[in-house]
Amino acid sequence: MQGFGRAREAIRKSRHIAVAGHANPDGDSIGSMLALGLGLEKLGKRVHMISHDGVPPRYRTLPGACRIAKGFKGPVDMAIAVDCGSKEMLGKTFSIFKDASDILEIDHHDFRRPFGNIAIIDRKAAAVGEIIFMLLKQLGVDITKPIAQNLMTSIIVETGSFRLPNTRPFTFEVCTDLIRRGVDFYKLVDTIFWSKSRAAAILSGVCLSRCRFLNGGSLVWSIIGKRDFEAAKGHDEDVDPVPDDMRAIESVKIAVLFREKDAGTLRVSLRSKGRINVAEVAERYNGGGHFDVAGCNIKNNPKAINEFLNKVRRLLG
Repeated sequence: MQGFGRAREAIRKSRHIAVAGHANPDGDSIGSMLALGLGLEKLGKRVHMISHDGVPPRYRTLPGACRIAKGFKGPVDMAIAVDCGSKEMLGKTFSIFKDASDILEIDHHDFRRPFGNIAIIDRKAAAVGEIIFMLLKQLGVDITKPIAQNLMTSIIVETGSFRLPNTRPFTFEVCTDLIRRGVDFYKLVDTIFWSKSRAAAILSGVCLSRCRFLNGGSLVWSIIGKRDFEAAKGHDEDVDPVPDDMRAIESVKIAVLFREKDAGTLRVSLRSKGRINVAEVAERYNGGGHFDVAGCNIKNNPKAINEFLNKVRRLLG
């Protein structure tokens, strides 16, 4: 993996640093951002942590989460993007990056559109938290319990609590180190992964009840709208685990979940089994991700949905 040397040099010379994750943040984005932000502060840096869509409720008890803002005005010496395969993933936050002297990308996406002048990319990393762990070590930052808790969150969420094929031996080596630093693994995994709100349970049921199967059951898709979220008093992140539940259905090779963002836009989450590259379709719509986990936005109308599903069906041969 390259980029650590240039990243260390740029960080050490910078006083004022912005750290941002992607829009619609998950635990990998939030956990990595917090771990890096808290670590940089231990080096005496002035740090702003930014998330275009704020912090989802399940991550608001993480150490430092109250520090994350939706925006920030003012120049910075350096801007760091975590878990972003393109500048579009940053949302409006990218405006902060334009005037920074250095832009550092820390990422593990398989399919990327680079936008920074410095990058630490490890496509084999199970989570960006693994990369942050190594960077903090190289910077000589003592990984405290709060930092360790955020890194563990990144890994737990991105590996599906160690159920997904991205989990590797190094993942467990990092987690061993983090647990030795005082992380209560059971409490953390129960809070940020296994527990769900009443709204999340209801919305999950709605999504699964609407599942439709194509190609002999190898493709499953479902859709959920804003009225469903309002009726359940839930949020978009409440259905984040649903595409994985859909993929787990026997015979399914590809799962597609459409979520209504507004009257004109649907957010699409894609999952696949084996080596089926769903990111290939997502990229055509200015999205991206990993070969088996990807996302994008499409127009909110039946024609656009059918066209999208037809493109996905072609992946099945």
